[in-house]
Amino acid sequence: MAADKIEIIPLPGIPIVEEGNNIAGLILQSLEKIPMKLVTGDILVIAHTLISKAEGRVITGSEVEVSQKATEIAEANDFDAIQVEIALQESKNVIRSSRALITELENGHICNFSGVDRSNAPEGKFVLLPKDADKSAYRIMEELGEETNQEIAVIISDTEGRPWRKGAINIAVGCAGINAFKYNKGRKDLYDRILQHSLVCQIDQVASAAEMIMGQANEGLPVVIVRGYEYESGEENAKSVYRSTEENLFK
Repeated sequence: MAADKIEIIPLPGIPIVEEGNNIAGLILQSLEKIPMKLVTGDILVIAHTLISKAEGRVITGSEVEVSQKATEIAEANDFDAIQVEIALQESKNVIRSSRALITELENGHICNFSGVDRSNAPEGKFVLLPKDADKSAYRIMEELGEETNQEIAVIISDTEGRPWRKGAINIAVGCAGINAFKYNKGRKDLYDRILQHSLVCQIDQVASAAEMIMGQANEGLPVVIVRGYEYESGEENAKSVYRSTEENLFK
């Protein structure tokens, strides 16, 4: 049964994060100021930049030594050579380097520039994706659960483009407490036909919905609460979403 109402609630007052900050602690402080309490079933969607900054995943551009390969890719495409070099260092495989720099990370995630970005980064610095966003999400979920005595889920999000559609949307790069997928196989459609193949990536759906509040510029709302969405918890995480090379539809 679908929920009667789903709320997307912004969490204001999250400060600029620095390395070593405790994200769960900052969230709890923000909740106290509103004031508001987490309830069982809440999903916290957190912009990956908060996690990355807290975990020291920020690089100063002037300290990067640019390789010949990065220089060649940058010059051929009018890219920033430093950003290209960091992206190459973060990747295990370069899938495309003409018109776009599409790379595969160690965890199987495929994205532009290895997720390396200057948006919402201090001047002259680049923010990288978390090393293991699923692990980061689990840690935050556990800390918040212990402090609030509520069963909640955490999704870590990033904004990415898609190869077959224009425009970027929020997707999940890490999650905990919520299965990656929603399974409709075996359910009936409007005409009583049994669905045979219906796999929905619900963590991407939730992340995309949250972005309408979070924004991508100076909104200053990197954490939102999604309340009222009925989901199943389990062992699936964001790594479960990535297709293997054999399953890649564009190979």
